[in-house]
Amino acid sequence: MSEHKPSMKSKELSVDLRDRIVSRHKSGEGYRKICAALKVPMSTVASIIHKWKEFETTRALPRAGRPSKLSDSGRRALVREVTKNPMVTLSELQRSSVERGELSRRTTISAAIHQSGLYGRVARRKPLLSKRHMAAFLEFAKRHLKDSQTMRKKILWSDETKIELFGVNARRHVWRKPGTAHHQANTIPTVKYGGGSIMLWGCFSVAGTGRLVRIKEKMTTAMYRDILDENLFQSALDLRLGRQFVFQQDNDPKQTAKISKEWLQDNSVNVLEWPSHSPDLNPIEHLWRDLKMAVHRRFPSNLMELERCCKEEWAKLAKDRCAQLVASYSKRFETVI
Repeated sequence: MSEHKPSMKSKELSVDLRDRIVSRHKSGEGYRKICAALKVPMSTVASIIHKWKEFETTRALPRAGRPSKLSDSGRRALVREVTKNPMVTLSELQRSSVERGELSRRTTISAAIHQSGLYGRVARRKPLLSKRHMAAFLEFAKRHLKDSQTMRKKILWSDETKIELFGVNARRHVWRKPGTAHHQANTIPTVKYGGGSIMLWGCFSVAGTGRLVRIKEKMTTAMYRDILDENLFQSALDLRLGRQFVFQQDNDPKQTAKISKEWLQDNSVNVLEWPSHSPDLNPIEHLWRDLKMAVHRRFPSNLMELERCCKEEWAKLAKDRCAQLVASYSKRFETVI
């Protein structure tokens, strides 16, 4: 039996009833059950739920025709809202637009914001800095802004990172024929609980990548000293940095501990002083990202294979990429300042 459709002139449902329809839908009730419980035609239930899904509101919208374009005042209001709160969502902007009496689709709102030079991007994560950290950060940036090209070429950058066995393969598209979804070539291998991770220490310079070492236990000061002892000078030699190279390391406690400082002094290593909480200044962060992307394209199946893939891909990272990151050193400081 076909459902009764109310005429265009029929009385509009109350806001309360529309809210109840959406509430029942959100709790998992089907259209027919909602229709029977609230004595509302199926077509009306479907229409209200469709409107809620598209505009996230049950309030009355302009009646006929295609959605109206944004007015100049509506456009300015959106830009003000985005400027005031850069993390506002498209759904929230759409609701604001509806409340002002303008029915606008997400694409219309997005296009209007783009015209003002604002674009949606993933927010960067940055450490929370105290005023003391900010002052030290600024002083460091100003002091090194005009470092010469020769100075930058002598820096050996270092850092540690964690890389997960299946950390970056959340989604992957594949071209396949119908019925072949489970063929081995069309699937991504996974293991229960993610498969674990490994910690790495590595270094690089303008000339390319240096040594890459797996840290098999929790890093201690003594372990860090041994890593330097076995890899620092060999990396500098491989990269032809000369004996007067400058070593960069973060202000981690194990790196600033007495035993680490003594080793560096005893071996006459020039250390680049480094402000606390400033990982985004270190260009090696970009190399870590390049490494992880390259490794996870190979889908290693265990931690030993992960380590092998890391070392192979680290050695393959382009020298031009390393040189580009070091060249951006001054731009980072300009951004900080």
